[in-house]
Parts: sequence; structure tokens; C-alpha cells
Amino acid sequence: MKPVVHGLEDRYEGRIDFVYLDIDDDATAPLKEQLGFRGQPQFFLVDAAGNTVQSWRGRTDEAEFVEAFDQVVVE
Repeated sequence: MKPVVHGLEDRYEGRIDFVYLDIDDDATAPLKEQLGFRGQPQFFLVDAAGNTVQSWRGRTDEAEFVEAFDQVVVE
């Protein structure tokens, strides 16, 4: 998933902020709890107000991310 995510990060640079959560990093425990983070890989699309728009667990096709991202990104 790493190449897909990094490619998306490049593609949406300046329009979507990517935040990486590690299951073993206690420093991000409050955010993980708020999002319902349970394990890797798990992805959340969160809007500017902090609402989860969509989430994915497990391997996810890049096209699924692009479809969801394009619905929330303002050009």
C-alpha cells in the first residue's frame, strides 16, 4: 500500500493533508481512538470539520481512493 499512498499524497499535494498513524505509537492514541483505528492498513478520509467522510480497512484499490478524494477536493 505504501507506493499507492505515497503516489496519492503526491497527486493531491496541497489539497489533502496525509497523516500517518502507527498502531504502536502511543503519541497518536487520542486520534486513533477518535477515528476508531484498529490496525494496519486502515485509512480515513476526514473533512475540514473533522468528520470522517469514508474509511477503508485492508488493501484498497487506488481507484477507490481517487473516487472518494475527487468528491471532496475543491479545485
